[in-house]
Amino acid sequence: MEICVGDIVILKKPHPCGNNRFQVLRMGVDFKLRCTQCGHEIMASRIKMEKSIREVEHENHSSPRL
Repeated sequence: MEICVGDIVILKKPHPCGNNRFQVLRMGVDFKLRCTQCGHEIMASRIKMEKSIREVEHENHSSPRL
C-alpha cells in the first residue's frame, strides 16, 4: 500500500465525531493520524491501520512513497 506523510486516508469506521477522513502525520512502525474534521490526533500500529484503510487520497508531491 503506497501511503506518504500528508496523504488523506479514508477509514472503514468513522471517528466519534462522524468523520472517516484522516491526514497522515507520521509513519513508521505505527501511524499518527489527525482527524480532518475535529483535529484529534491518534496513533495506531501499522498492521491495524493497514487493515482499517478503505481508500488513500494522495497529495501531489515528489517525496518517495512507502
